[in-house]
Amino acid sequence: MKKALVVGIDDYSSAPLNGCVNDAISIANTLERNGDGSPNFSVRLITSNETHVSSERLSDAIADLFQGDAETALFFFAGHGIINQETNAGYIVSQDGRRGAWGVALSDILSMANKAYPRIKSTVIILDSCHSGFAGEVQALGDNGISAIGNGVTILTACHREGTAAEANGHGLFTEMLLDGLSGSSADICGRITPASVYSHIDQTLGPWEQRPIYKANVQTFVTLREVSPKIPKEVLRRLPEYFPDATYEFPLDPSFEPDRENIPEELRHIPVNENNARVFKELQMCNRHGLVVPLNAEHMYYAAINSTGCKLTALGAHYRKLAEMKRI
Repeated sequence: MKKALVVGIDDYSSAPLNGCVNDAISIANTLERNGDGSPNFSVRLITSNETHVSSERLSDAIADLFQGDAETALFFFAGHGIINQETNAGYIVSQDGRRGAWGVALSDILSMANKAYPRIKSTVIILDSCHSGFAGEVQALGDNGISAIGNGVTILTACHREGTAAEANGHGLFTEMLLDGLSGSSADICGRITPASVYSHIDQTLGPWEQRPIYKANVQTFVTLREVSPKIPKEVLRRLPEYFPDATYEFPLDPSFEPDRENIPEELRHIPVNENNARVFKELQMCNRHGLVVPLNAEHMYYAAINSTGCKLTALGAHYRKLAEMKRI
């Protein structure tokens, strides 16, 4: 079971925002289904255009998220965030948040997540709010605080503890890239999207002069947030041990693997195309495009075939070959 609480607040009485409700709705719609339309997260969506998101309502909803058993619990918040400098405590700000009662403390959210383990095997907290990088720190230790993240908890935030979270084009800058990553840009070869791969995608997209995302985790295995179509069909990946009996094997190629008989050298055109070899070659070319296979002594797979050299696995290819051999694909 996977469940998610998604919250977006635009309608603050002072300093209203413009993209948080859009962020929450888009995140909810994306998380509900995998790329093939199959069910993913069971989502509860709370937005300020539909209801008054008071501190009580927000706190109760978060507490409810961490009740019961689940494989994964995900909390997404888009709205204002603040650090109380007098107490060195961070908060996500509710719609009725005010001085002395800003909303829900980041430490309280983390405490609930920590206590939920192992009933909830994995928790993912994603915050698109100013100062959200404070999440996971021990309050009393101030600017040099250490992590207090419990087992199975991952935190992904739009900025560091002193940073601000920008909006643009009707979305938070961070969430816009998060949505891009969840839609497939951060998927691995098998189509799996994890918090770490999403962070890597956002981190590479944001420049050094822009807001910097933060990733913190205490996990032994990565959580899959969503699945999309594999970059290479899984049945092809499962055949890697067949093509490469061991990780260092050099797969021999020759002109019978290349189906093009118009553009290859004339002296090779008499060599018949082997249909099975052509099928295998198509799969190896696919693996080459995604960094699993490289040609031997040739710039392209085409030349490896017509020059009768071969191809071999990259380190990434050897990894997926091992997974296939262990029947984990």
